[in-house]
Parts: sequence; C-alpha cells; structure tokens
Amino acid sequence: MIKSARLADSTAQRIIKMIEEENRFCIGDKLPNENDLAAELGVSRSTLREAIKILTTNGTLEIRRGKGTFVTSTAIVNYENLSDIASGLDDLFEMRLMFEPECAYLAAERATDEEIEAICYYGNEIEKKILSGEDRTFEEQKFHESIANATHNSFVKQFMPVIFNAIKKGVVVLTKDQDVSDDNLKDDRLIMDFIKKRNPEGARTAMKLHIIHAMERL
Repeated sequence: MIKSARLADSTAQRIIKMIEEENRFCIGDKLPNENDLAAELGVSRSTLREAIKILTTNGTLEIRRGKGTFVTSTAIVNYENLSDIASGLDDLFEMRLMFEPECAYLAAERATDEEIEAICYYGNEIEKKILSGEDRTFEEQKFHESIANATHNSFVKQFMPVIFNAIKKGVVVLTKDQDVSDDNLKDDRLIMDFIKKRNPEGARTAMKLHIIHAMERL
C-alpha cells in the first residue's frame, strides 16, 4: 500500500510540474481524459485517480461531474503580494494549534505500523527538500495528512483543506527564514520520534511546539 501511495504522490507531483513549470495547463483548463493522461504519465488509471484525489484535496484540481477535471489553483506565487498571502495566517495557524496537537496525540495512540512508516517517509522527504533548498509544500501537506489519517477519525479529513491552505501560505511566507527551516527539521524529527515510540503526550507537545515556532516567525 505504501508503494502505491508513493506512486500516486509522484504522479500528483508530475501533474503539478505540468501546471507550474511546463505551463501545460492554466487555471480553468480541463485536464486530458483519464485514458490519455494515464498513458502519457505511464501509470494505471487507478493511480491517476488517486493522484487527482490528492490534488483535489489540496485545492489544485476540481472534478466537475459530467464535465471533467479542471485546474483551480497553482502554487505559483507573486512575491510582490506577500502581504496578501500573509493576511489571515495568524488565524489559520491558531486553528492549527487547536487541532493538530490532538491529531498527533491520537496518531501516537492509534497509528498502524504502516501509517507510522508513511509519516516518517514524508518527514524525511521534508528534510531532503529543506536541505536542498527546494519547495516542500507538497511534502509538508502529506506529512500532516498522514498524521491526521492515523487518528482513524472519519471527520478529521474534512479539516485538511484548511490545514493544506495554512501550510501552503506558511511555506511561502517563511521559506526564506533559515531559523524556521532549522526549527522545522528539529520539530519534525521530534514528532516522528514520539509517534514511533507511541508516546501521545510527547507527540502532542512536539506538534504544539512546531506550530508555535512557526507562529513566532510570522
């Protein structure tokens, strides 16, 4: 399951690249039909569907019943408008502070071994992106989504689009701050360590500190 999930993730990243770097599609454009796009990407239709599900969850794509799949957002940022992006971030991160530490607590209690493997995989991918200076939005979103999924609470997923939005904006605003990147590395390692040790209180505290560190830099 982890292998298929990673294939869906890499497929989602390839679609994002087609939108952002290759300028194949713009906001409002319709993606090719499922058969053609799956063939172009060299993946099965089921993998493509999972990738599209990922991108609809984070707001990049929208499925319109009977019409197809359309691009609704991109991660391309006009850095002249950072003040617009930053507006509302305090509230978004405050909401994360109320929500995500409890998710980490429950994940440490309830996660399967496979779910812990997924959490650690994305945590390590974030570290690679930070050390290479690459954008880590996708990996950050998947890391926190993996923790949320490990709560085994059926309603948690409804909050993830808000979390994804906060992460996306936060990466844009804070990405140039080396102290934030250093904090991020340390915090993610702590979160993963406590979840692997199945220490709910430790995981809750580590997640709380992770979000507070970001809030202090906003």
